[in-house]
Amino acid sequence: MLVLVVDSSTPAVTAALVEISAEGVTLRASRCTVDARAHGELLAPEVDAVLADADARPTDLAAIVAGLGPGPFTGLRVGLVTAATMGQVLGIPTYGVCSLDGIGHPAAAGEPVLAASDARRKEIYWAVYDGAGQRIVGPEVDTPGVAAARARDLAATVAVGDGAHRYAEILDLPVRAEPRYPDPVTLALLASERIRAGAPGDRLTPLYLRRPDAVASIARKPVLP
Repeated sequence: MLVLVVDSSTPAVTAALVEISAEGVTLRASRCTVDARAHGELLAPEVDAVLADADARPTDLAAIVAGLGPGPFTGLRVGLVTAATMGQVLGIPTYGVCSLDGIGHPAAAGEPVLAASDARRKEIYWAVYDGAGQRIVGPEVDTPGVAAARARDLAATVAVGDGAHRYAEILDLPVRAEPRYPDPVTLALLASERIRAGAPGDRLTPLYLRRPDAVASIARKPVLP
């Protein structure tokens, strides 16, 4: 089965095409561009590109997997709206996976690992994974200092992700170079059991974890001096 994977929860705008079979998940094509200000401009062309690279059409897709975040409001919703719209138009199921799972799960190597992405406002989105790559705490949003203390309590020995690189001194943990951003093959792998089983698709609910930066004002302003 051909499955499209999209993630826009971090500055990395990612689209990939994978093939899911009884044997596993195979990457057919991928595109990833790091630009925190151009999610809306980049994702659709990337989707077109991975389909073209694999000589496939949208009607060849059996499902879509989307990273649910956590992530900043504007960027994250680009990927989820794209996935939901394509799923509805094509009549295929969509499946959501926590985007931090695409960072922490592949980094697991027998000991707990802290996965972190940049949440802006001098905070990080974070989660801790056990040695088998299963998420045991999170996702949450905190200052790096708070996240580091929680991670140490859970015996994390290494950190991974763009947020870990950005705040390496505060986290005070060895930082692995990769994965820095959610890995699309891992996102597909974590949804593959549901896809093979033909499970009903998910409602793609974003993991914002906090209110957007821009909030409509509800206070009435006087019109008279």
